[in-house]
Amino acid sequence: MKFESKTVHAGDRRKAGNYIPVTTPIYTAASYIYDSMEQLDRVFAREEEGPSYARYDNPTTTALETLVNELEGGNAAFACSSGMMAMNIALLAALVDRPKRVVAGNVLYGATSLMLTTIFGALGIDTEFVDMCDLDAVEKAVTGEKTAAVVMETITNPLLRVPQLDKIAAIARKANAAVIVDNTFATPLLLRPMELGASMVIHSSTKYLAGHGDSLGGMIVSDQAHFETLKTLYRTMGPNLGPFEAYLTMRGIKTLALRMERQCENANKVASWLKAHSRISRVHFPGDPQHPDAATVARLLPQGQAGAMVAFELKDGGKKEVFAFMEKLKMIVCATSLGDVHTMVLYPAMASHRDLSPKHRERLGIGDNLVRLSVGIEAVDDILCDLESALRA
Repeated sequence: MKFESKTVHAGDRRKAGNYIPVTTPIYTAASYIYDSMEQLDRVFAREEEGPSYARYDNPTTTALETLVNELEGGNAAFACSSGMMAMNIALLAALVDRPKRVVAGNVLYGATSLMLTTIFGALGIDTEFVDMCDLDAVEKAVTGEKTAAVVMETITNPLLRVPQLDKIAAIARKANAAVIVDNTFATPLLLRPMELGASMVIHSSTKYLAGHGDSLGGMIVSDQAHFETLKTLYRTMGPNLGPFEAYLTMRGIKTLALRMERQCENANKVASWLKAHSRISRVHFPGDPQHPDAATVARLLPQGQAGAMVAFELKDGGKKEVFAFMEKLKMIVCATSLGDVHTMVLYPAMASHRDLSPKHRERLGIGDNLVRLSVGIEAVDDILCDLESALRA
């Protein structure tokens, strides 16, 4: 099946008794009964497929895992309670029997950077942050000292750079380092990191996968090499996604292709409009022909589909001006998330990258005038009208 068909059908149609539900039901059971103890023993031993205890697996979350794994083309998927929990478990899996050192993108989601420096740093894990769009710097960092994992994003948050994932994966593979890729912004519709050499793919399923702002969750898609370690960590630590959230996420994915196509189309128009606006000094958008990674975008992403995230800088602006702009918006939602059907705006210095010092943010290019826009599926004229009204002096 093609991608669009997989989003609708993969994971569903599991037989239940003498009938097959059209969509996967919400299974709330904490434990399960079998006809014989011998059969239950085989299930516990993983010699026979089936749920035994909710911390190990659940039919609803298993259906979601099957679906996401089909879309990303991995060996297996694990549904977690949040995207940060998914990143945490993936990092732990990469660090088993490897050097206690990580190479990470210098521009990442703020919570990912904070987790690496504070939590893993306190555990003795050293992290070197490098520009993932500088291949020489990546190779020097990965091969200079023994490295357990490379952590990166397909489209970086919030500056929307697009690293050469396939070439970074090749560098990491030579150094026996796992490649952990956050694919939240691109989604498997635009890019499938497993096909380019990634070891594990992470999603905040709260965002584009679920797509409606009504469920919190995360996904890990694994290659074969890390499957057993991830399975052990998952069954032991209990980072499970609940069945209600799994159901909502699976339902959301059924319209992923439709939503992303519309959102990418809208984002193209919004980015072009912002670029011509007198109050905007700079627009960050991977679909811009003048984007610093335009050649990589053309090589790795589908033509005309560069994601639905747009970042822009207010001319001569700062916190006061950004707040004034955001408070004037009527339709666009000022909230801490992205990827929903509705257009959303966020101030990185206040929210996603708040824990970075002002000087550190400035060095990375995340100025006090930077605004991040997640473009939704509304009529693009309404999005532009709202932006125009809010930008009016």
